[in-house]
Amino acid sequence: MARKIADCRKYPSEINCSLTISGEEEEVLRAATEHAVTAHRHEDTPELREQIRELLVDETDAGEPDGMNFVQLIEFKTGKRDQLDELLDEWEEATGGKRTAKRALLTQDHEHPGSYYELVEFPSYEEAMRNSRLPETDALSRKMRDLCDEAPTFHNLDVVRAERL
Repeated sequence: MARKIADCRKYPSEINCSLTISGEEEEVLRAATEHAVTAHRHEDTPELREQIRELLVDETDAGEPDGMNFVQLIEFKTGKRDQLDELLDEWEEATGGKRTAKRALLTQDHEHPGSYYELVEFPSYEEAMRNSRLPETDALSRKMRDLCDEAPTFHNLDVVRAERL
């Protein structure tokens, strides 16, 4: 039997919850229900338990490499890397529980110091666009442009093959 995952980050809440629970289906259902009652102030009803059960996904569907369906590639140049790191840290804190980005990888071109490529992973194009519409993401984008030597270039990429090597 496949392990299951309940992930609060997929469902915006007033408390910006980022809890993820994984395990056997009944364990996750029990823990997620308890969490929904204590943290989100839901009432423990059969309907709530059924809703939670329907939202559970197989662990393999949520994890690498199968769960990676869409990536944004952002190319930019800056000599203000420390300020950029601070800005990214602020965004991560401000969007906890709201952002749909699952993982980010910031790289620097080995042959061209100051040239960067950030890969940001999302479950889908739609989730990436939802993330882009967050006010915090808009603010990040404006501040990031001020730190860059020229306007960043964005590429929206559908993942067609992903493997763990």
